[in-house]
Amino acid sequence: MTSAALGLVLAGAFIHALWNLVAKRTQGGAAFVCLFSLVAVCAYAPLVAAVIAWQRPHIGPAQLIFIGGTAVLHTGYFLALQQGYRLGDLSLVYPLARGTGPMLTTVAAIAFFGERPGPVALAGTALIGGGIVLLTTGPDTWRRPNARQAAAYALVTGMFIAGYSLWDKRAVTTFAIPPVVLDWGDNLGRAVILAPVALSRRAGLGDLWRRYRREIVLVGVLSPMPYILVLSAMVFTPVSYVAPAREISILVGALMGTRLLAEGDAGRRLVAAGAMVAGLVALAVG
Repeated sequence: MTSAALGLVLAGAFIHALWNLVAKRTQGGAAFVCLFSLVAVCAYAPLVAAVIAWQRPHIGPAQLIFIGGTAVLHTGYFLALQQGYRLGDLSLVYPLARGTGPMLTTVAAIAFFGERPGPVALAGTALIGGGIVLLTTGPDTWRRPNARQAAAYALVTGMFIAGYSLWDKRAVTTFAIPPVVLDWGDNLGRAVILAPVALSRRAGLGDLWRRYRREIVLVGVLSPMPYILVLSAMVFTPVSYVAPAREISILVGALMGTRLLAEGDAGRRLVAAGAMVAGLVALAVG
């Protein structure tokens, strides 16, 4: 992995953990996802217009199908993630979801895309996976209320991560959709998909906006940034390298959960995070 790709991925990892912390605090559902998706559509519209005017990408039926597909996959991802946050700790749901995704993505990229990461990179992937296991298997992890249900939603989230990583990799490479355009179309499509659910609960929608306006705007502005950076890295870097490397956000998320949400067990989590950092280094040089 080149230094440019690594820089994009690391910047995205920190921003990703930050907006997840904000989302965890709101514990919103479909209405929350719809509202911050609309904020993202409005916030990034000028950038998308500039990219389209400058690059003049071809957006034909195939490109529209891929944009629609990513909207569906990301809708499933956000809904499963938010439900996991309603039921469990950030330091359980976030690592498990983010860890399952790259493991499945790497296997699928090797099986379907013919990518062949080197032995050092594969060792790095294994280290990241081992760190995730250590991070989520503490003695008190499964004794907490709804921990198993939260873990189930985290695993479903990981499956969606693997699905959209492979789908979007093809969108930005084979079909040359600019990453910012793909992500904007994803946010627009997600808002349209969830609008009927959100509008059916108008009273609750207004209350959600009044109580969490700042959080909705923050997530709407921040949530597209990491994936745009990652998609940009995918343009010139194999997905089997990018997907695991971006999970360094697990380190940031675990520390946020420990320090800011008082979820405890910092020692074990730091050891697990160290294993993931070592895995990231292995990916970078492998």
